[in-house]
Amino acid sequence: MDRLKQLQTFVAVANRGTLAAAAAAEGVVPAVIGRRLDALEARLGVRLFQRTTRRLSLTAEGGAFLEDVQRVLGELEAIEGAASAGGGRIDGHLRVTAPAGFGRKHVAPWVPGFVQAHPGLSFALDLTDRIVDLVHDGYDCGIRIGDLPDSSLVSFRLAENRRLVVAAPDYLARRGTPATPDDLRHHDCLGLSGPGGVRPWLFAGGRGGTRAVKVPSVLDCSDASAITDWARAGHGLAWRSLWEVEDDLGTGALVAVLTEFAAPANGIYAVVPQRKHLPARVRAWVDWLRQSYASDGRLLAA
Repeated sequence: MDRLKQLQTFVAVANRGTLAAAAAAEGVVPAVIGRRLDALEARLGVRLFQRTTRRLSLTAEGGAFLEDVQRVLGELEAIEGAASAGGGRIDGHLRVTAPAGFGRKHVAPWVPGFVQAHPGLSFALDLTDRIVDLVHDGYDCGIRIGDLPDSSLVSFRLAENRRLVVAAPDYLARRGTPATPDDLRHHDCLGLSGPGGVRPWLFAGGRGGTRAVKVPSVLDCSDASAITDWARAGHGLAWRSLWEVEDDLGTGALVAVLTEFAAPANGIYAVVPQRKHLPARVRAWVDWLRQSYASDGRLLAA
């Protein structure tokens, strides 16, 4: 039995959770997947999964082995991609994850054209606000906004992300326009909540840095789109990314305030796992996004 196929099957089962799901993806019966796993465990002399009638779970040895196998398979795929890139061929399967709101507006629209330009390619886009582990979850590329604390990832800056304080004209007519960030304590603010509570708003600080302001939140929500809706309806001030409210600013549904205190722009990045050879399809995708953003003009050029 082919050793490479055993390793690929092991990764597929670990990521999908069941023999049936891995078998369905490959178009074989679950018994075939089971035999491959049995052969792999027998060859290694270690149990990789705890099996029950309903599901599989990785053993400690299986979890450690998964990380190594995914890295090796990624390297192999990258080497093949680098070789095929010389002939201009972009093919294979590309898995990309992006934040839900940004992904719907500024990633998903560019996917069909990219796939049409490369007929040998298939593409899976996962839109989620959960920060995924690219290596463990088997993604080729992730789109991230803001600081990148994970130094194990290679990043490519795609565009700039600027945040503004916005409000509906009728709210400003009723409550007045804040002149400085300190005036926010007298206003109704709409906060974005997360595991650590309501996030502070950032404004320009000394020497090109930022100043965090903890605003009094009259309403808060974990969903950014709901906050924008509340602001549009006149319920208060919101701190939103330009890409989220650009259309409302254009129509006048929202007005930007405190613009002279806006914090420096941060980045929008494509991130990939550390690899010696970047697969040709990943490099092509990053270049496609850069070119698309530059031609579209709605995002600030990086």
